[in-house]
Amino acid sequence: MDVLIAIPAYNEATTVADVVAAARVHAPVLVVDDGSTDDTARRAAAAGAEVVRHAARRGKGAALATAFTAARAKGATFVVTLDADGQHDPVDVPSLLAAARATPRTVVIGSRRDAELPRGRALAIRLAGFWVNWIAGAPVADTQSGFRVYPLALFDEVRLGSGRFVFETAVLVEALRHGWCVHEAPIRVVPYAARPSRFHPLGDGASITLYLVARSLAQWGTELGAGGREVVSIFSRERRTARHARILARASAHAGAPSWGAAIALAAAGEIQSRARGWWQHPRMRRARRAALATLAVPAMLLAGTLAATMGGTVPTVLERVMRRIYDQEALPALTPTVSPVHAEDASTWVTVAR
Repeated sequence: MDVLIAIPAYNEATTVADVVAAARVHAPVLVVDDGSTDDTARRAAAAGAEVVRHAARRGKGAALATAFTAARAKGATFVVTLDADGQHDPVDVPSLLAAARATPRTVVIGSRRDAELPRGRALAIRLAGFWVNWIAGAPVADTQSGFRVYPLALFDEVRLGSGRFVFETAVLVEALRHGWCVHEAPIRVVPYAARPSRFHPLGDGASITLYLVARSLAQWGTELGAGGREVVSIFSRERRTARHARILARASAHAGAPSWGAAIALAAAGEIQSRARGWWQHPRMRRARRAALATLAVPAMLLAGTLAATMGGTVPTVLERVMRRIYDQEALPALTPTVSPVHAEDASTWVTVAR
C-alpha cells in the first residue's frame, strides 16, 4: 500500500459516509473515530472505511497519531488527511499527491484562500502564519488546513505530542526546522453544511497561541545569541587582522603624508559604516525588527480580540486592517539557505562585510 487516506472523526455521523465514499475512489480509507457518541463508526464502516476507535475522546492530534501508526503497519509511504465534516473535496486528492511525489521531503497542504473563509478565521490563520514564518523561516499561508499529504518518513525525524489542533501547527514548525519543505496547493472549499467547525477559538486558539508564544520566545533567544556571537566575533584576531589590512590599504595613498592620520580615521569610519549598514540591512535583522513590532503589538491585539469576542466575534474593519498590516508575512524577508533560523548561529553567516 503506497497511500492511505486518514479521516479523524468525532460525532460526524451526518457527513462521514459521503466523505468516505468520495475518498475511496483514490485510495483505501481509515477512519479514526475519536470516541464518538453517535453513529459515526458504523456509518464509516458501511461506506467502506476501515475504522479504528478510541474509547474516549483524545483530540485530533491523537487521532492523527493513531492513523500514522496504522499506516506504518500497512507499509504506506504517504498519508492523506481529510476532515470528516465534508469541508474538503476528495476530488483534490490526486493533485496533492502529485505534488508530494514530485517534491521529496515535503509536506503538502491543501491551501484555502482568505476570501473563502469567515473573516475572523482567516485573520487567525494569518496571525498563525506570521509566527510560523518567524519561528521556522518559511512562509506558510494556511497553517490550519487539515487537508494534507504527509510522507511517513517525516515522523522518523519529527516527534510530537498529540494535542488537539496544536498538532497541525507544530508539525509544520518542526518539519521546517528539520530541513523539510512545505508546499501549498490550492483546493476547493466546501462550505460548512452540517455543523460549525470543531475548532474552539478560546480553547484551541489559546493552545496554539501558547505554543507559538513559547517557540517565538525560544527563537528570540536564538537570534539574541547569534547577534551576541556576531558582536564578539568582530573582535576576533582573524577579523581584526583583515579589518586593519583593509584600513591600511584604503589609506595607503597617503602614507608618509601629513594626511596619513586623517586617511586612517576616514578608512576606520568607513569600516564602521559598512559594518553598521550590513548589520542593519541583513535579512535576519530585518526579520527581527518586524517580529519585534509584532511582539510589542501582541498585548493590544489580545485585548482587542477579547473585546471583539464579547461583541459577538466581529472584528472591527479598522482593527482587522491594522492586524493584517502588522502580521504580514511578506514583511518578513526570506532567509537564504546560508542564513537559516536554525544554523545562522555561525558568525560568518550573520553579516557580510563589503570588500
